[in-house]
Amino acid sequence: MGIRSSEIIKLMDNYSEHIRQNKVCQTAKKVADEMNIRVYLIGGYVRDLILDRPSMDMDFVTDSDGIAFAQKLVSVLKPSPNLTVFKNFGTAHFVLDGIVYEFVGARRESYSRGSRNPVVEPAGIDEDRSRRDFTINALNISLNSDDFGAFNDPFGGLEDIRNKIIRTPLDPLVTFDDDPLRMLRAIRFAAQLGFAIEPSNLKVMRDLKKRIQIVAPERIAEELNKMLLSPIPSVAFNLLQETGLLEQVLPEIEQLSGVDRVGKYAHKDVFLHTLEVLDNLAIASDNLWLRWAALLHDVGKPRSKRFQQGHGWTFHGHEVIGPRIAKAMFGRLKMPQNEKLEYVQKLISLHLRPIALVEDEVTDSAVRRMLFDAGDDVDDLMTLCKADITSKNEVKVQKYLENFDNLMLKLVEVEEKDRIRNWQPPISGEVIMEAFAITPSREVGTIKAAIREAILDGKITNNFDEAYQFMIDFAKSINLHLVEKQK
Repeated sequence: MGIRSSEIIKLMDNYSEHIRQNKVCQTAKKVADEMNIRVYLIGGYVRDLILDRPSMDMDFVTDSDGIAFAQKLVSVLKPSPNLTVFKNFGTAHFVLDGIVYEFVGARRESYSRGSRNPVVEPAGIDEDRSRRDFTINALNISLNSDDFGAFNDPFGGLEDIRNKIIRTPLDPLVTFDDDPLRMLRAIRFAAQLGFAIEPSNLKVMRDLKKRIQIVAPERIAEELNKMLLSPIPSVAFNLLQETGLLEQVLPEIEQLSGVDRVGKYAHKDVFLHTLEVLDNLAIASDNLWLRWAALLHDVGKPRSKRFQQGHGWTFHGHEVIGPRIAKAMFGRLKMPQNEKLEYVQKLISLHLRPIALVEDEVTDSAVRRMLFDAGDDVDDLMTLCKADITSKNEVKVQKYLENFDNLMLKLVEVEEKDRIRNWQPPISGEVIMEAFAITPSREVGTIKAAIREAILDGKITNNFDEAYQFMIDFAKSINLHLVEKQK
């Protein structure tokens, strides 16, 4: 059951006051009358008013030139905001008090076969509304003085909100074929709003799944990011798989699905496990890139999967293969190839380390090495690994969680004592070269590495004096020539 009709009526009673208090909407009314054009507030902002959700984007559509209307509006507003114009797309926008105001003339958009760029043509207001992606996004409010605040629902969007349904205004074959990205948007809205996609729409999405290949990868990535940031991300990824779109946009994740059996041996469905981890992590963090790490933490398993007779299935090295797959995926989707990717790769490569520590005796040396490798991302790593506990055995889960708590205490203790997180060597290369009268060389790196290993193993503490003495002793043990130069 969706929102009750009485609740919708109450929310609709509130929206008109909301619009009347908005300076831009009031100014738009005056400018529209002066220009003798029709102007409507349409789309997501109107939908979210009804749903009582926060929204920071207001979209305006006119039956004339949207850019000309925006330019006139900005000239009247005091102080005048900076207007950004996109002539090729026929749109303009400005930001005021944290809200993005976007303006466009009524239009239709469609993709030709094989094209990644839509053809945009002028259209009437009625056709513009019909070409919106979903009924809940075709809701609109008049901003003209003769019917200011009048609410328009041309395709039963309110009823779909009441019933929590995602549905296209026109035949879904037309709507999704015009812009295949709308198939991903349908899934994203379903996950964000907790709605269901209308069955005939789902069927068409399955039929048209390959059409998504014409959409620019940047647009696909944007929708995937929004899915990952939804309250329960598994809703989106289950729908992606159900429609066949997962194989089209994230084939590496689709390959996680299924169970292999040899005799009595079987492994768990890695796709279902991944979604459990992702949902667990979504409760703990809204960090987009940490959620990407959760989605990809086991992505190397299909390529590392082996069966060992008498032992069962193994996935040795999947934490090494995973980061390479993540890099290829980010590249294909035109996603960041910078510290964001490096962060995701680091967490994938380290995600087994805390599990290994809680299963075995936790030594100071092992904790130091994890702190050294994870650096400032160690807390996120621990969050990911706690989310990775998906056993159905409650006793086992409780034991793991208790061990994780003990490990966290150990991390704090070791860090306070040894200062390993984002570690800086106590002995610099310059000190080594001066002490042994040598120039930059392999020996300098060898000595620095030996000092680091000695600190991580707990042979010496992380301070200059102990490290300096270790340096002298180590130099004697590996190269008498260095000792001679010191003398």
